[in-house]
Amino acid sequence: MIKKIDHIGIAVKSLDEALPFYTDILQLPLLGIEEVKSEGIKVAFLKAGETKLELLEPQNDESAVAKFIEKRGEGLHHVALGVDSIQARIDDMKMHGIRMIQDEPKIGAGGAHVAFMHPKSTGSVLYELCEKKGMK
Repeated sequence: MIKKIDHIGIAVKSLDEALPFYTDILQLPLLGIEEVKSEGIKVAFLKAGETKLELLEPQNDESAVAKFIEKRGEGLHHVALGVDSIQARIDDMKMHGIRMIQDEPKIGAGGAHVAFMHPKSTGSVLYELCEKKGMK
């Protein structure tokens, strides 16, 4: 069902300010930066062994990440679980009483199909289901 932890999302106010810690001090390779306009964020992916770290910078005050930072500050935002057949996983979660933020997958960073589970159903942790068709 769950293949792996695909990535860990970390909310930051500024990629420019946050990246040197990850690239210079932790010496993690930067895989790329992209804008996800539909979510109002810019993301940077870093390779950390078999898992990636996804730094999330809000691009406007209305984005979910901006609201997260305003409420909780910078830090751990979500854990993304790599899956096959994301719609089947969504349906399975709902069948087990897990509240989903999305009932159908949407396109996220890197073209992945994603859907989030509501933290009220998961012990206060925001989990993302992430399916990358044709990608590792």
